[in-house]
Amino acid sequence: MAVDARETARARGLFLNAPDRPDFLHTVVDYVVRQYPQPGAEVPPDAMVYVWFDFGEGEGGGGVREPRVPRPPTGGLRRELGRPGDAFETIDR
Repeated sequence: MAVDARETARARGLFLNAPDRPDFLHTVVDYVVRQYPQPGAEVPPDAMVYVWFDFGEGEGGGGVREPRVPRPPTGGLRRELGRPGDAFETIDR
């Protein structure tokens, strides 16, 4: 989260820059999705670390998480295999 990233950087003597957030100092609950240099890389004291809170254009994301309407039918499978030899053909019943 943004607040954790700021506190961790401050504790290690690093500076943070968030190119996609001009209001970075007021950002609290947004999650960091990537950073440069990569996590675990050795950097000198007072180095600048860049963090991003949004995926760039075309980089994807988690997708939409909302209920699907209409809901899928309840119960098990509602189809059976066709005649022997038609392994991929199905018959709806």
